[in-house]
Amino acid sequence: MSAEQTTDVIVIGAGAVGENAAARVIQGGLSATLVESELVGGECSYWACMPSKALLRPGSALHSARAVAGSREAVTGTLDAQQVLARRDEFTSHWDDSSQVEWVEKTGITLVRGRARLTGERRVEVTTDDGATTLVARHAVALATGSAPTIPPIDGLDGLNFWGTREATSAKEVPESLAVLGGGVAGAELAQAYARLGSAVTLIARSALLGSYPEPAARLVQQGLEHDGVTLHLNTGTESVAYDGERFRVSLAGGTVVESEKLLVSTGRHPALAGLGVEELGLEPRRLDTDDSGQVSGHPWLYAVGDAAGKVLLTHQGKYEARMTGDAIVARAKGELQGPPERWGPFAATADSYAVPQVVFTDPEIAMAGRTLETARKDGLNVSETSLELSVAGSSLHADGYQGWAQMVVDEERKVLVGVTFAGPDVAELLHAATIAIAGEVPLHRLWHAVPAYPTISEVWLRLLEKYGL
Repeated sequence: MSAEQTTDVIVIGAGAVGENAAARVIQGGLSATLVESELVGGECSYWACMPSKALLRPGSALHSARAVAGSREAVTGTLDAQQVLARRDEFTSHWDDSSQVEWVEKTGITLVRGRARLTGERRVEVTTDDGATTLVARHAVALATGSAPTIPPIDGLDGLNFWGTREATSAKEVPESLAVLGGGVAGAELAQAYARLGSAVTLIARSALLGSYPEPAARLVQQGLEHDGVTLHLNTGTESVAYDGERFRVSLAGGTVVESEKLLVSTGRHPALAGLGVEELGLEPRRLDTDDSGQVSGHPWLYAVGDAAGKVLLTHQGKYEARMTGDAIVARAKGELQGPPERWGPFAATADSYAVPQVVFTDPEIAMAGRTLETARKDGLNVSETSLELSVAGSSLHADGYQGWAQMVVDEERKVLVGVTFAGPDVAELLHAATIAIAGEVPLHRLWHAVPAYPTISEVWLRLLEKYGL
């Protein structure tokens, strides 16, 4: 490898976000070099979105079969854990990134494997197996390095061989028992997945379960976890952790001690900016200040996208940001974009602030788009809330004893939706309609003419609008 290579754009991080950013640069007629120190395809492909959902889906399918008279009588067994793990392995390509590498090369992107560090304006040093090389960008460097686990300062935890989400999603065996620290999305999903695979699971959270979601929706998930045998210690602090060589001992506030074969720590994530050299540019390594195109304040040649930008830590939203960022880099290189991008324009990830869709893939699911009632009011909006139990003909047909909940948050000044939440079995497929209504700012009087098909769960839209007063 030569000592110095020049390209139009350098993208650090070859996960889904970096791949999208580099591909948009290529589509725009510029050259792009992608730098990756691990597997091409990133966290989502191998340790997050895909394997976690592959672990969850068989349990949900089995539960759905048992929820309908006629099919429940045909179910005679339990999950085959080894088959579930084998299917998970297929979705991760057995942690082999050759197909992703092939896509990168066919797209026209140059791939460099190694660890990258910013050394100056538009300059990146990459340490590889063959030594070190310097990459120089004619136009821009984009950081797409994802996020890293945030480990809580719990006495005794440091130095122990506990699971993070990576270890949990790539495990080769199902532990006899599992303690989960963290009541967020990953903690709830993996607690249920392992409970349904046969582990005795205890979930411990210092606050409420899924505290960023509306309480009635989170309560349904809590009931689902409890139904699967998960023991919950909510609003409970963890004082210390110990390991005796065979079992973990988690000591809780109040004196309770939880013992388990494995311990999963899932207490949040932060932008993975350590070791990139951002401090030498005078930047804060925990959070970068970026505009809606991903451009870093004070450094017009530097961009951050996806989890690295620290705005919305969701794969689909990061890929959306990457498309905007790649196009913005090309437009600025060609002189077609000066200054900040126009809101809702082709170079601005405006939806990050207004129309983010997200799903908790537990059983029941939570599907939410836009803002909650609390966040909308915090943003200064005059909003109203309409909510009801999700009970329509479609849900009754979907499962015996179906339990669900729905809410819409309306901006009363403009009479448009700013937030929608659904909770219940298989509600994720309802979400895109809500996302479109929010991003498109569809007036309620026009939304009233979007007639839901009967009998489907989507009839909940009609019930919400009727309850609102239309």
